[in-house]
Amino acid sequence: MQTMPVRCKLCGIRSTADLEVGIQAGADALGFICGVTHVSEDALSEDSARDLVRLTPPYVSTVLVTHLEDANDILRLAGFLGVDTIQVHGLVDLDTMAAVFAQAHGRRVTKAVHVTGSNAVEQAERYLDVCHALQLDSRTADRLGGTGELHDWSISRQIVQMAAEKAERPVVLSGGLRPANVADAIATVKPYAVDVNSGVDGENGNKDPELAAAFVSTARSASA
Repeated sequence: MQTMPVRCKLCGIRSTADLEVGIQAGADALGFICGVTHVSEDALSEDSARDLVRLTPPYVSTVLVTHLEDANDILRLAGFLGVDTIQVHGLVDLDTMAAVFAQAHGRRVTKAVHVTGSNAVEQAERYLDVCHALQLDSRTADRLGGTGELHDWSISRQIVQMAAEKAERPVVLSGGLRPANVADAIATVKPYAVDVNSGVDGENGNKDPELAAAFVSTARSASA
């Protein structure tokens, strides 16, 4: 049986230069961070995010990454930006996720699960019926993403297996990924997709063309 190539998302797109880097690298999806409650150097205003989404060409998926915790606020923002996918990355409850999922109007919905211990498996299972995919990430006290830190991939692998067995839900792996470790991450966790932000940033915080291209090509080669 032929193995499906792992999808690649570049997150934290904050300028037209970043956008071009992601497109040229061959990313399947680009993430635009908007509506934040925790630290993120890549957060965009609503107008800036919408402008970048509109510049994204066909066949490259656009993703709103938001910390907002009210379903109506999340849905309004997604509609304003015109994105393809809503990545609910905030600390929301099951009812909020259910409302976003039910009223997404054709948009895909992913739910972030922060892998801080073995209880992440149980937490992930709770959200299987109210999202199209799970997003596994690291977190710190002040950051819900973009930490640059790895988490326990053995727990992430358990979540991938559980999600496949119970609901056939795909899982996106993020948290501390970079070109040097993404092949090992794919081999260990076996995710549907991988997501990178700070791991392909240059010293100025902008997306680095060589790092972005290396991340995408390495991920695809590792899953071929």
